[in-house]
Amino acid sequence: MTKLAKPDRRPANPHFSSGPCAKRPGWTVEALKGAALGRSHRAKIGKEKLSRAITLTREVLQVPADYRIGIVPASDTGAVEMALWSLLGERGVDMLAWESFGLGWVTDVVKQLKLKDVRRLEAGYGQLPDLAQIDFDRDVVFTWNGTTSGVRVPNGDFIPVERKGLTICDATSAAFAQRLDFAKLDVVTFSWQKVLGGEAAHGMLILSPRAVERLESYVPAWPLPKIFRLTAGGKLIEGIFKGETINTPSMLCVEDYLDALEWAKSVGGLDGLIERADANFAVIDRFVEESRWLGHLAEDPATRSNTSVCLSIVDEAVTRLDAEAKAAFAKGLVSLLEKEGVAYDIGHYRDAPPGLRIWAGATVESSDLEALMPWLDWAFQEQKAALQPA
Repeated sequence: MTKLAKPDRRPANPHFSSGPCAKRPGWTVEALKGAALGRSHRAKIGKEKLSRAITLTREVLQVPADYRIGIVPASDTGAVEMALWSLLGERGVDMLAWESFGLGWVTDVVKQLKLKDVRRLEAGYGQLPDLAQIDFDRDVVFTWNGTTSGVRVPNGDFIPVERKGLTICDATSAAFAQRLDFAKLDVVTFSWQKVLGGEAAHGMLILSPRAVERLESYVPAWPLPKIFRLTAGGKLIEGIFKGETINTPSMLCVEDYLDALEWAKSVGGLDGLIERADANFAVIDRFVEESRWLGHLAEDPATRSNTSVCLSIVDEAVTRLDAEAKAAFAKGLVSLLEKEGVAYDIGHYRDAPPGLRIWAGATVESSDLEALMPWLDWAFQEQKAALQPA
């Protein structure tokens, strides 16, 4: 085999992490110069900026007018936990899991909330559970896009509009890159640091009218910490959904989120963001289709994520290795790319099968992915050469 030379072209931006994700193209710290630093978030300027963040979120994500949007603490994790602890227990729940974060929500519901009537619908990495088995008379908790497996639901067709239970959707690696069917979703959560590349620690909680009705008519059997409380005196705390946050937000992060949302509008809003993510995925997909050593972890093309693209090493010499050696091979490949400064943080998630995970969300430029692909071949050949006996 002819030894591959190092490619001449390098990505202008080597940031392909699946979270925190790449900043929007052209971002500099100058984007934050209007931040309301040293001011109370309860002052007029603070309230206006927080309210603006909610308004722009609604506009860009195309959230229905009768859905509430709130800024909450602790990133997407905090938003999901608020929903689980505040809403579940009124009826049985179906928990869907096909990757690490979905399994985490199962653990919380079974071991922390200790709900008795729980059905677990699970699938291994690369697959979806049988969605036809879901009972929508029950509450349903699922991730729209499996961040650590690269497997997403293709659409919301599996969810009936008329249903008795609530649908609680962790959409953190789908929002702003995939079209969420809000008519089918009662709770949607995401974090700023994913598709728009914002700063971390803040989450978004979107509630349908049905979710609000549940909050105002059902009291969980367990105590709720202040940071999770969405009601007072049996009524929704409306201020949370007008920018009056439960705890003190970072106004620097708020400014960065506003900048990201304005950029999203400049590239065509939701449609433009989806087009960018789809184009980025197409670059990787074409490379994989022509590759002899790399394959998609997601088995069904209809379920392949256009954001957290997870790839498996399918070369026969590598697949024959034991689990520890496979993981070491993938880690070494990733390390080579990082040392060359062409790709940062593209290793598989710690619980996922060994391979690569390349972020392809809207803030990534297709030209950078095109530049990266030949480097994957180079790094693979270097690693494989190390497997050969001297």
